[in-house]
Amino acid sequence: MTAERTLPAAAMALTATVAVSITLVAFGNITDFGTNQEFVRHVLAMDTTFQDEDLMWRAITDPAVQDAAYVLIIAWEALAALVLLAATALWLRGLARGRHGYGPARRATTVGLVMILLLFGLGFIGIGGEWFAMWQSAKWNGLQAAARNVTLAGVLLVLIHLPSPQWHRDREA
Repeated sequence: MTAERTLPAAAMALTATVAVSITLVAFGNITDFGTNQEFVRHVLAMDTTFQDEDLMWRAITDPAVQDAAYVLIIAWEALAALVLLAATALWLRGLARGRHGYGPARRATTVGLVMILLLFGLGFIGIGGEWFAMWQSAKWNGLQAAARNVTLAGVLLVLIHLPSPQWHRDREA
């Protein structure tokens, strides 16, 4: 592999890693709907937190609203998976073309990664972790898993936005 293809190849490999990961997450949530349905229900109900009266008004205990939130999470995961799978294909196409063609892959990857950051950063860490006090739960706490997803997506987002001659060639094409 030539030096000019090293960064795009790394971006493609990491994009594929995130794409497969979120695809498996969505697939698992669809095929084993009940397991994480319970997770979402407990987090939103705040029933395993410290039960502080000053916070409990935030709890959502309506099963229909809880299930709607879970379905929206799954739909978001599936859409992010599709975007990142398409981005992986665009990276492969760019690598096959050689000197040009990374712009579409970078844009698609950026969109998919921002979707991941919104889901796991804003949704799980911010809203679930802080608003619904998920950090207080010993059993229903997804903060570590969310942090892994945010870290991987964030590192890849930085990687594909590093200044590089490979990216500038796209403007010349």
